[in-house]
Amino acid sequence: MDMDKLVSLCKRRGFLFQSSEIYGGFNGFWDYGPLGVELKRNVKEAWWHDMVSGHDELSQLPGAPSTFDMAGLDCTIIMHPQVWKCSGHYDLFHDFMVDCKESKKRYRFDQLYVVRLEVTPKFSTNPEISKRAEFGEYWTTLAATPDEQKADVYKRAGGKLSIRSKNVDEAFKISDVKKLPDLLKQGVTLADVIGPDVNGAGSLTEPREFNLMFKTIVGALGGDDDAAFLRPETAQGIFVNFKNVIDSSRVKVPVGIAQIGKSFRNEITPRNFTFRSREFEQMEIEFFCKPESSQAWYTYWRNRRYQWYLDLGLPRERLQLREHHAEELSHYSTGTADIEYAFPFLPAGEFGELEGVAHRGDFDLRSHMEGKLNPETRPLQVELGPDGKPKHRGSGKDLSYYDDQAKERFIPHVIEPSAGADRATLAFLCEAYHEDTAPDENGKPQERVVLKLHPRLAPIKAAVLPLVKKDGMPEAAQKIYRALKKQFNAFYDDGGAVGRRYRRQDEIGTPYCITVDGQTLTDGTVTVRDRDSLKQWRIKADDCPAEITKLVKGE
Repeated sequence: MDMDKLVSLCKRRGFLFQSSEIYGGFNGFWDYGPLGVELKRNVKEAWWHDMVSGHDELSQLPGAPSTFDMAGLDCTIIMHPQVWKCSGHYDLFHDFMVDCKESKKRYRFDQLYVVRLEVTPKFSTNPEISKRAEFGEYWTTLAATPDEQKADVYKRAGGKLSIRSKNVDEAFKISDVKKLPDLLKQGVTLADVIGPDVNGAGSLTEPREFNLMFKTIVGALGGDDDAAFLRPETAQGIFVNFKNVIDSSRVKVPVGIAQIGKSFRNEITPRNFTFRSREFEQMEIEFFCKPESSQAWYTYWRNRRYQWYLDLGLPRERLQLREHHAEELSHYSTGTADIEYAFPFLPAGEFGELEGVAHRGDFDLRSHMEGKLNPETRPLQVELGPDGKPKHRGSGKDLSYYDDQAKERFIPHVIEPSAGADRATLAFLCEAYHEDTAPDENGKPQERVVLKLHPRLAPIKAAVLPLVKKDGMPEAAQKIYRALKKQFNAFYDDGGAVGRRYRRQDEIGTPYCITVDGQTLTDGTVTVRDRDSLKQWRIKADDCPAEITKLVKGE
């Protein structure tokens, strides 16, 4: 799929806009348009219903070790600064970046691709390029795909995107595509690397830490004591409210506490449309369970969350469940699996993360009780300041759980399925985009763009189309539209030929079109058209709300 076509459709049909576009845009921030906000809302509502509000705590679900409770929260974006010190974010939540001393640009260290440019000497008319090839110098690029990497290298080498330049008699070859950290492990130094947007080597600085949290000020004075942070994740709000939920609700461990909300990360290089943004929305569950059953619950949630994406239309061949290697694990994790999708902007064979399912052990509750993590030794500890008093300590509150049936007290272990609402929405859009042919109103094949979104996710569930704007058809169509509107989002369209109206609805992913024609006025039936199969059938007009509801739910 051509990603440019999807981006164009999203802008043209009102799914997504660049933030502050009339001022030139603001990198890493995106606005959802009228259709986009409906699509993303449907993704979140499907998640909330399937995981929380529709959960049956009286029945044991397939694969679950036992029955369990689910509850919801909506926590503040700005929290007490001590939360982020005890969670480890203040000290450990960073990426490595490199700066270019010549271009004055900043790049994320682990996202810089490096390629070797080789020039066939006998064809070369550029001694400088030949010299670079002979000594094996490297060119770096931020391009996301090999084709873009090639185009970037050719451009800076003075040629064009072809094996033999049309301007100069040179033959180019690109080999050894690597990420910069991998290259440096082989003994190459940054002095040998030509940075993006420059022509000479040695302009990149050594990598250094860059904290990803957005800092802000709370209060009028604006001193150091007033500093706070926008949350980089929604999870910590759940952890610090664990005791409140247990004490105020009739829920018992095992229990999942869910939250949907905005998070903020000061990404060095946001890119790939909405895949990596500085402001994004998370759909997270913190599932609290007994330590001895935590591994079984980890397996359950890993499998259940993977199946959720399959059920909503992502194909198994483009979706994978990948267990992290030991060196990939976060400081709090004893096991993590990523649910990944083969986004079309990634190189062939590569996958991008949709959701992480992490076994966090008792790290979070214990850290908010006792202290913070020592990143070198990993045990939690209370550090003492020069005055002998604890610094960066936990809340001192008891966040353990007492099981009144087993008569035992313990600190629950936590399994965290953490999904990105924006990434999920983007994946569903990418998978839904298709180009095919369909007959027009005269039966002739015509090319169309269609978004084959799952009906539960489609922004508009049904469109009502009077065949013509006369003979009582608009009145009959409006009656059906108003009846549908009470159940879900519907659309009324009487402008243009019915074939063109079908195309418009196909392009925005509407799964069903209802056409009111002359026969409707005689026998009270209408034509229902399926977006994907193009199958058409007639039903009674009065049955439209029940029939479309049944189709959307897949019953």
